[in-house]
Amino acid sequence: MTPPLRIPGRLEPAFLERAARPIEVLLDDDVNDRIATCHKFVHDVLASERPIYGMTTGFGPLVSFTGRAELSDQAENTLNHLSSGHGPDLDPAVVRAALLTRLWSLTQGHSGVSVAVVDALAAMLRTDFAPAVPRLGSVGASGDLVPLAHAVQALRGNGFAYVGGVRTPADEALRAAGLPPLELDGRDALGLVNGTSLTAAAAGLAVASVTRSLVVAQLLSALMADVLGCAPMYLSEHLLTAFGHTGAGSVARRMRELLAGSTPSGTRGLQEPYSIRCVPQLLGAVAGAVEHVTSVVDADLNGVSDNPLFFPEHGEVVHGGNFFGQPVAFAADMLTTTTVQMGNLAERQLDLMVDPHRNGGLPPVLATVPGEQHGVQGVQIAATATVADMRRSVIPASMQSLPTNMHNQDVVPFGTQTALNALDQSRSLRWLHGALAVALRQSVHVGGRLPTSPACAAVLDRLVQVVPAIDPDRPLHIDVARAADLLDLIADEQAPTP
Repeated sequence: MTPPLRIPGRLEPAFLERAARPIEVLLDDDVNDRIATCHKFVHDVLASERPIYGMTTGFGPLVSFTGRAELSDQAENTLNHLSSGHGPDLDPAVVRAALLTRLWSLTQGHSGVSVAVVDALAAMLRTDFAPAVPRLGSVGASGDLVPLAHAVQALRGNGFAYVGGVRTPADEALRAAGLPPLELDGRDALGLVNGTSLTAAAAGLAVASVTRSLVVAQLLSALMADVLGCAPMYLSEHLLTAFGHTGAGSVARRMRELLAGSTPSGTRGLQEPYSIRCVPQLLGAVAGAVEHVTSVVDADLNGVSDNPLFFPEHGEVVHGGNFFGQPVAFAADMLTTTTVQMGNLAERQLDLMVDPHRNGGLPPVLATVPGEQHGVQGVQIAATATVADMRRSVIPASMQSLPTNMHNQDVVPFGTQTALNALDQSRSLRWLHGALAVALRQSVHVGGRLPTSPACAAVLDRLVQVVPAIDPDRPLHIDVARAADLLDLIADEQAPTP
């Protein structure tokens, strides 16, 4: 089990990745106290016959109608009418991250749920249980109602779930994981589904991955420049200071560090192609965008996106729209745009490395014996297909508003779709970086020069350990995956210590 997370504290995007495996979440006593205080306040309000949305009323546009008399029936109805999603199952790691995010929100003590629900989520996270949740169904405007309803149903033993990586009926999965079926009281059902936790979690996973890939892109760009023998004038401190963008200056500074001790070949032209020369400007812009997206996602992960909210200390029940996921929707669309441009860069760098007219005379497609062997030809074809698929994803979803729910939800942000899209593209970018790394490793096997900077030489040495030379041809999908995993590891090692 990974190190525990403690509440109170801030939930960071990188923490979400830890939820893919069993994880301990520790709640301080004061956290349980405020959850219990809010829960009691909700029932006191009910006893005073003050209306509370979703407890005394119907849902959505049916708010003017009276809800079911028994709270247990109301909880049941909450989940039943929302269990209507479809499409392929989400990655179980994404669902577990969403439930960790939901748990974090509920512990703020403004949602009115019972302590037992929070304890049940923490217990689930200690196992490898993951609800089977269909991808499609949320418009991200009243929380992630449909997908979270499916998740809660699985925790109750309905539908399907994963345990040990195997999809099975949820009741069987609960027994295998040693978990009792979740029992709901009062506001528990609506409190579990009425927030943007899937949107926030998917965006958090995406930004964590892209943050790592930004480090990888600088590593690979420096390694490529060293292998080709490029002169580093495009990284000039004076040049980037004149540019005026701090992100570009930071990227150039890091690449100068990576290339310290390198010796240019003296055979390159006066000006390198943009896929080399403009790396600081491109990746610097990415760094600025990622910094903004991270701040938005951080706020969402640690905020409360429920409705209504309860403030026992003020005696207030406040009905509003915190479940409207527009901030993350805009941010995730921005993240997708930056991710795809990084993919464009990686694919163009790969294209340069396989072209004997631009790679310093290395064999075409880096084949050891061109014609008899084909080097990374198949990898490049797959990279082209990957970039084309990524480019199609850039159409923003955050402004594709469609009214629904009898015009109760008359404007919606589609944040869930933007966040899942960003996560998809982050995974494609990892693959492209793995492909470029395989090509760089192969280039030194077919006559390319060894890196002359110690930092770049160290990266190449580690690539050589996990990716054998392509001689003769072999299937390379496993090599690309291994290279991508290694690059992630190196990026994590180079991340600043909190």
